[in-house]
Amino acid sequence: MRKLLNTLFVTTPNSYISRDGLNIVIKVENEERFRIPVHNIESIVTFGYMGVSPSLLSLCNEYNIGISFLTPTGQFCGRFSGPVKGNVLLRRQQYRLADDEIFKINIAKIFISAKIANCRNVVHRALRDHGNDQNTKALTTAIKLLEQRIKSIQNLTNLNHIRGIEGDAANEYFNVFNYLIVAQKENFVFNIRTRRPPKDKVNALLSFCYTLLAHEVQSAIETVGLDPYVGFLHTDRPGRPSLALDLMEELRPYMADRLVLNLINRKQISPEGFLDQEGFGIYMNEKTRKEVITAWQNRKQDELMHPFLQEKIQIGLLPYVQALLLSRYIRGDLDAYPAFFMN
Repeated sequence: MRKLLNTLFVTTPNSYISRDGLNIVIKVENEERFRIPVHNIESIVTFGYMGVSPSLLSLCNEYNIGISFLTPTGQFCGRFSGPVKGNVLLRRQQYRLADDEIFKINIAKIFISAKIANCRNVVHRALRDHGNDQNTKALTTAIKLLEQRIKSIQNLTNLNHIRGIEGDAANEYFNVFNYLIVAQKENFVFNIRTRRPPKDKVNALLSFCYTLLAHEVQSAIETVGLDPYVGFLHTDRPGRPSLALDLMEELRPYMADRLVLNLINRKQISPEGFLDQEGFGIYMNEKTRKEVITAWQNRKQDELMHPFLQEKIQIGLLPYVQALLLSRYIRGDLDAYPAFFMN
């Protein structure tokens, strides 16, 4: 099993990342603020525009460390990774299957069924823990609708119809998301999912955590030797990691949505930690961003019993495990892709 190393998050916008021997060094205004041996890092996420040195890129290439570049507000800009490695036969099979309409439909059903089931379980957990006379009916109705979506998707034979069901299910899930917020309700109000830009604090948190998850999933896909830009559910588009978007669908409710709810309901973040960009969206300030990243990293250390492997793994390894299982399915070692279904 792969060792869960650290992701280095560089949150100060005017940070410059460089190399000193086998160490990664962070400088702010030409003053060293942090250093860490390259052996302790598996990936880097940087928020800012100062960039990295060419020698650091060479070091990251040598040690297979991916670097994701985000704006100071957390919007994805791009990603650096070294030469594509792994089994070329696996990637050739991936490309062949990406042109097989029947295969794409079947695996898209699996991805979306798992996503909807996990959304249902998030709502069900809230109903069990926080249900009351005011929201029980709405949550119960949402659970039934999501269960109906899972059933209806099984007989579909068109990718666009599957995407349509996914969109309907997402609307039903987010229609009750505000009921899942049980603390700081006057300051964290969720009415509708908005992305570019996020128009409230809850959407800002969701978008940020989805960006972190996308980085983790793409790194995992690259690690097992698959091409993250050739997917089955999401269509090919230059610069879009379609397979990473496919695989992260089933992981969004468990790894991102639940973290956002916990941060709000446990009062781990304050409503004062957000900035209104005057019509350009709501974003976290640097302090809140660090708090979310710390919670994200801590949660990666927690363990769960993997439903298919039937062994305990760290949550941070979940994207890698699912990418590995997907690669085995594509290679023909598994009869079906065992998507992740949360308890």
